[in-house]
Amino acid sequence: MTEISKYGEFGLIKHLTEKIKLQNPSSLKGVGDDAAVLDYKDKQVLVTTDLLLEGVHFDLIYTPLKHLGYKAAVVNFSDIYAMNGQPKQITVSLGVSKRFSVELLEELYSGILLACENYGVDLVGGDTSASLTGLTISITCIGEGEKEKIVYRNGARENDLICVTGNLGSAYMGLQLLERERLVFEGQNENIQPDFNGKEYILQRQLKPEARKDIIQKLAEKGILPTSMMDISDGLSSELIHICSQSNVGCRVYEDKIPIHLQAAVMAEELNMNIVTAALNGGEDYELLFTCKLEDYEKIITLEDVGIVGHITKPELGMNLTGRNGEEIPLKAQGWNSLE
Repeated sequence: MTEISKYGEFGLIKHLTEKIKLQNPSSLKGVGDDAAVLDYKDKQVLVTTDLLLEGVHFDLIYTPLKHLGYKAAVVNFSDIYAMNGQPKQITVSLGVSKRFSVELLEELYSGILLACENYGVDLVGGDTSASLTGLTISITCIGEGEKEKIVYRNGARENDLICVTGNLGSAYMGLQLLERERLVFEGQNENIQPDFNGKEYILQRQLKPEARKDIIQKLAEKGILPTSMMDISDGLSSELIHICSQSNVGCRVYEDKIPIHLQAAVMAEELNMNIVTAALNGGEDYELLFTCKLEDYEKIITLEDVGIVGHITKPELGMNLTGRNGEEIPLKAQGWNSLE
């Protein structure tokens, strides 16, 4: 293993980024100068940042560094897609403790660069510093959008359809599986044996999520412009409350319409957990939640991997989940809070 001190800060940055080739016309100058130079001409510029801290947002006992790098980049891309935009550039800043070698950072960067390659995004800058508290990753993503087509959280209106992509709760159940196996690794429970067989899908959803670029493309092809949209990072319940609060509306979603993957349901049963609760409050699915006009119904039902889970109501009717037996349950924002 090569110690970082062999390269020094600037040598390390050069080593990690020297093979980067810019893909986007808006990226005029990337790594290697005091600042990146971008030109978006007549497009609106979208900017988002995520901070990931070891021990708070990820555990390196069961998170491969390449997967971590990929995920750290993709969750930022997801924020741009949730605005109906296109991610174009990222900057990557790292806080690194002494236990990290050059080879480990190469592994982390390989995941980041793979995500950039898959989604057509340029890495144009960043910073690296020593850290006393483990690994810190801060990624800023810059994207573009057409002024008339950018979608905010505050545009939902009464009678709009509530739609979600993919399925929900899988990433959370993948996390529960990994946490269970961590107990085995630490020797705290000798009665539990590692078992990932038949659970590959939920593991992938936790360790290597994908942003829904495909859905943004399909919506554009069908001529559907959502009235509001978010990505689901904190669970369906929290995100719906955000949209309803900012749009000054209520909502009704139906339990039997929430999409659940079989592996997630089986895992929940094994752990004696409620899979609907996981879907509502688990988070990290990075699927898209959006509302659209009722007249788009015929177009929406032709879209693969998009489901209608409810509708927008008057604000005085509140924000509710209708259970399988017709009971009304108020939605609560119970997403994970890293500050607690």
